[in-house]
Amino acid sequence: METQTLIYIFVGLSFALYIGIAIASRAGSTKEFYVAGGGVNPVVNGMATAADWMSAASFISMAGIIAFSGYDGSVYLMGWTGGYVMLALLLAPYLRKFGQFTVPDFIGTRYYSKAARVVAVICLIFISFTYIAGQMRGVGIVFSRFLDVPITLGVIIGMGIVFVYAVLGGMKGITYTQVAQYCVLIFAYMVPAFFISFLITGNPVPQLGLGSTVDDGSGLYVLQKLDLVLQDMGFGAYTDGSKSMIDVFCITAALMIGTAGLPHVIVRFFTVPKASDARKSAGWALVFIALLYTTAPAVGAFARLNFIDSVQNTEYAEAPAWFKNWESNDLIAWRDKNGDGKMQLGKGEPFKGAPLFAEEAGTNGERIVQNEAADDNPNEVYVDRDIMVLANPEIANLPGWVIALVAAGGLAAALSTAAGLLLVISSSISHDLLKKTFRPKITEKGELLAARLAATAAIVVAGYLGIYPPGWVAQVVAFAFGLAAASLFPAIFMGIFSKRMNREGAIAGMVAGLSFTFLYIGWFKLWSPESNVAANWLFGISPEGIGVIGMVLNFAVAIAVAKFTNAPPREIGQLIDNIRVPRIR
Repeated sequence: METQTLIYIFVGLSFALYIGIAIASRAGSTKEFYVAGGGVNPVVNGMATAADWMSAASFISMAGIIAFSGYDGSVYLMGWTGGYVMLALLLAPYLRKFGQFTVPDFIGTRYYSKAARVVAVICLIFISFTYIAGQMRGVGIVFSRFLDVPITLGVIIGMGIVFVYAVLGGMKGITYTQVAQYCVLIFAYMVPAFFISFLITGNPVPQLGLGSTVDDGSGLYVLQKLDLVLQDMGFGAYTDGSKSMIDVFCITAALMIGTAGLPHVIVRFFTVPKASDARKSAGWALVFIALLYTTAPAVGAFARLNFIDSVQNTEYAEAPAWFKNWESNDLIAWRDKNGDGKMQLGKGEPFKGAPLFAEEAGTNGERIVQNEAADDNPNEVYVDRDIMVLANPEIANLPGWVIALVAAGGLAAALSTAAGLLLVISSSISHDLLKKTFRPKITEKGELLAARLAATAAIVVAGYLGIYPPGWVAQVVAFAFGLAAASLFPAIFMGIFSKRMNREGAIAGMVAGLSFTFLYIGWFKLWSPESNVAANWLFGISPEGIGVIGMVLNFAVAIAVAKFTNAPPREIGQLIDNIRVPRIR
């Protein structure tokens, strides 16, 4: 059976499964829509949490960034996994013991303030829409290549699928859909990793294959060979880092702290029966997450080796089929700088920006790139980093069913996180803004309708951001983590562990942290991207890591304001004691 036919079958069956689950578990009440009724089994919730957390950035983009940045890419592994442990230990059980629906619910109640609730909703919307842009972009890339449609149309199709199971099923439908999506995505990630590890090293276990010798008779270990190959091409060693220590520290910390403040992950711990189940869910989720995260470094290293072997000094006329497949989707391009008809890889960019293609073909049959030439360098090949995991099975000439499986897995990863984020946005608008702030007398039926309408509007905005995203998928997601670290995490942390923190301090801190971090990221990534170089960064910290400074600013402003304003009411102290004292509930 042809590969394209297999792709349609695999993707079609997975979509049918997701929609079927959503219809079968349609939410009939606000509690089912917001927290799946609060009775999800910890193992099931752990698997759903893993799918919710392992987004398109984890599945599609992380290994691609590791493939091209080597040691520097380790910040994503350390930050995201460390942050999940922090979330599990510091926040999850306490928030579950609080027993409400949303993160703004906790902040509004803990800080006895509608204003604090509204500020938390604003922070949450900033974070969620920044995060969801990466997911919808990932959906568009997968559709573009594997279903042979433009990225824009791919995003629109993804919006339609998410609309069905997020708006119909709410958290109840999303939870069980995410269990299915986890099974699809982890199988899709591990199977090609096993194949490729065996082909390169003779060891089918990728975690062990990364530390094994290359099966080519050279006696070199995988990382040794990669270092030598890249240095011969003018790059730095794969195992050496180019980022400053302070930037590595801040990016890792921002990702870690941001993970602990991500609203769509936190809300998953409201879906289990009691606080002890929240801890169990966190433990199971860490096991499920570790399967992918311990494999990603190997996938990135193998992808870079295969990519170089397949492209370097190859005649374009004899370019492998995978290269032309991705070229037709505008995600890889070649400019023949020296006129020899061969593709050469090297340090630097072949031209400025993403490729803009002319309608006519070049003398070698290639698509002509019209972009202005970059600085003089030997590199002739542009490649979008987000394609590396998706293209890896094609580059390694794996069977068609493996390629189809990867397509279904990439969509599962992006759609699972997108659905969780959309639910968080809709519940914050319908529950926190309407029910708890502006229309307290709204009926449950009216609130449920408002939640579904808000989810619909959020899907439209998310689609727009997916079509026009500010960066690679993993980078866009990294900004969401920075915003979460600078805004919600300090307010939640101090809300649990500080009886003295009051509403004035929490509000001032969230506004200061979010404003600073958003403006810093916006300046370097949206309004003045040409100035985004280390010499212009504050303390040498890149936009990806600036969330740490925003967090410090949040804590400082909150503590200072709280010191000079009234202490919280006595009942708030009792609420904190109730959350923190280990009683069964």
